[in-house]
Amino acid sequence: MGFIASILVTALYAVIILVLVRAVFSWISPYPTNAVSRFAWKITEPILAPIRRRLPPVSGIDLSGLVVMVVAFLLIGALDSIH
Repeated sequence: MGFIASILVTALYAVIILVLVRAVFSWISPYPTNAVSRFAWKITEPILAPIRRRLPPVSGIDLSGLVVMVVAFLLIGALDSIH
């Protein structure tokens, strides 16, 4: 079980990094124009879109990335307690 948990933790860290990359690129350029931004957009949009539909923007700020990161950190903590 430890090997599978390690793979899942690595995947969750990758998702967190991609969400952060997407957030930074959205501040710099709101339209995905380069390859890294498009890649982050394609990978994270299926994860963020359902959360964005249920969670309305707060003062015009999209909090779906924050929700994904908090849930990912909670899952990482739970998986780390397994081994």
